[in-house]
Amino acid sequence: MAGHSKWANIKHRKEGADKKRGKIFTKVSKELMVSARLGGADPGSNSRLRIAISKARAANMPKDSIERAIKKGTGELGADTYEEVMYEVYAPGGVGILVDALTDKKTRTTPEIKNIINKNNATLAEANAVSRLFQLRGYINIPADAIGEDELMELALEAGAEDIKSDSDAHEIYTGYEDYAGVAEALAEKEIANNESGVRFMPMEGTEITVADADQAQKIMKLIDQLDDHDDVQNVYTNLDVPDDVLAQME
Repeated sequence: MAGHSKWANIKHRKEGADKKRGKIFTKVSKELMVSARLGGADPGSNSRLRIAISKARAANMPKDSIERAIKKGTGELGADTYEEVMYEVYAPGGVGILVDALTDKKTRTTPEIKNIINKNNATLAEANAVSRLFQLRGYINIPADAIGEDELMELALEAGAEDIKSDSDAHEIYTGYEDYAGVAEALAEKEIANNESGVRFMPMEGTEITVADADQAQKIMKLIDQLDDHDDVQNVYTNLDVPDDVLAQME
């Protein structure tokens, strides 16, 4: 699991932009709509929807907004139809990036994503070239002062968590894909705040690419930021690993 804590720290460098509630709610709403369209409105029989609802609650999305998005997905309220697209990217130095998008017009989104990639000296990879290096897992990042390590460990493991790592800044909880919702719901019931909560692609052990040059790392982060800021992009994942001393230089 090396590198995940560092990536969480890198990601939170742009916390001010990412925490804009409107942007977060838009992304979660899209996921709720697609999940409901594909598997129905019952989270009991639709695990993807259950996970999306857990993520929405973790982001403090109002209940009526969640219900409205689900109804749009099932067609009760009418809604745009979104298509799922995964772009696989090689950044300079062989760093792998996955770009998870939901778009109502792929012919618009794909050229825009390609333009961002090309402008940042990266290349679009073939299907499965990058994704084979990742696995889908649940991830929850909790402020260290939100709950004691022992109490969290007991609560999370009982709810189905696979691993918990703690340091002076945060607790990191890792779960299997199917177990994420149960763990997220157990934490929500205790009203435990989080920095990040969701299902994400994580690099498999041994596949991280370490970039020890601050300038190169900064350029890759610029690419990741630009991809993440695109309106149709839901999530951006990478196997980039930046040493602590280099990260300090970047900050």
